[in-house]
Amino acid sequence: MIRILLTGRDKVSMSDLDAGLAGSDVQLSRADSGSNGLSMISETAFDLVVTDENLGDMTGLEFIRKIVSKRPMVNCAAVSSLAPGDFHEASEGLGILMQLPVRPGKEHAVTLREHLQKILNTMQII
Repeated sequence: MIRILLTGRDKVSMSDLDAGLAGSDVQLSRADSGSNGLSMISETAFDLVVTDENLGDMTGLEFIRKIVSKRPMVNCAAVSSLAPGDFHEASEGLGILMQLPVRPGKEHAVTLREHLQKILNTMQII
């Protein structure tokens, strides 16, 4: 079972991503703020955390920085309106799996799942 946490205030903007990630092998959880997400992460071992750009109480990148300090092996993806180069600069050192556009679609979910599955398969070999 793959455990995924979607963190964001606007469910509509991530609804296509949500639908694309859903599956019989996926347990999707939702958090509506960074602090709520951090609380959930301290209680559950998620395989992937996807964060929106603005969580109300912190930015998505601030959220990921806090995750990395608590659980450095959690895979993260972030919605960001930054240009790819600017996103790379802003997120350097955080090990973010994938930058997602402001309204990620099902095609982004497919790519994200493929990347995650490769990582999980590699971890099983080790």
